[in-house]
Amino acid sequence: MIHQYFNEQTSALFRMVYNEAVFSRDFYGKDQKEKLLTIAWNRGAEQVITIDNALYKFPANTIHCLMTSENFHFEHPEHIVAWQFSRDFYCIVDHDKEVSCVGFIFYGPPQKMFICLSGTDQIRLASLLEMFKDEFETSNQIQGEMMQVLLKRLIIIITRLAKDQFINKNELPGDKLDIIRRYNFLVETYYKKEHQVSFYADQLFKSPKTLSNLFALYNHRSPLQIIQERLAQEAKRLFFYTDKTSKEIAYELGFEDAGHFGKFFKRMTGQNVSEIKKSNVLTR
Repeated sequence: MIHQYFNEQTSALFRMVYNEAVFSRDFYGKDQKEKLLTIAWNRGAEQVITIDNALYKFPANTIHCLMTSENFHFEHPEHIVAWQFSRDFYCIVDHDKEVSCVGFIFYGPPQKMFICLSGTDQIRLASLLEMFKDEFETSNQIQGEMMQVLLKRLIIIITRLAKDQFINKNELPGDKLDIIRRYNFLVETYYKKEHQVSFYADQLFKSPKTLSNLFALYNHRSPLQIIQERLAQEAKRLFFYTDKTSKEIAYELGFEDAGHFGKFFKRMTGQNVSEIKKSNVLTR
């Protein structure tokens, strides 16, 4: 079942999917125009989720949040409940003070977060799911506003669970975590143009050294690694899902010289550009 709300005036799009035999996203293909954040709940047994051509175990009764540009495919989509929304429908940046999630459950977590739901949590989300269904069946002038309220509640619940499960609050209190969240969001916004930590440090009114110390508490990756890994991730996506040349990809990712990009890609992935292009042609 697919429920969808679309506001023609604002282009706001919100969608809820469940009990569907087919559910996936091909961001660099048929779904490129739909820049939707996705919250996926696996209500069945453990299954495999493929994200950008990499396989992950998706445990039973867990939540995983997917960014707008991530390609994904579920082994058993019929067991997935998903909420998808555009920035025009609900901008988590504008509502950051309410939900405190920018740079955390969506943008740049230290690892793929599969957020566990207790029995009580499952009941709460099942109840919320029924409320969403009721709103989709009620067409009136405040339908969009009501669904925004429910979505905000869903995001708050998931964010609290994720923080409890993945963040040591004694080592990383809220004010420090806030800086990291904002850094991750800025990287996601500017990584194709800005490759130096100093740019992001200036935006946050912090020194690069301060950022390095904070990230050492968070996930043991440096701020520079965050930028470089995001660039390498996007490069692999472009190689696998598009027909762009290495020179075109280098230019898109802000590298003035294709040779420099090739060396960067080799250092980050262990593969030469020619090797990954050949392997992708064979697997398509």
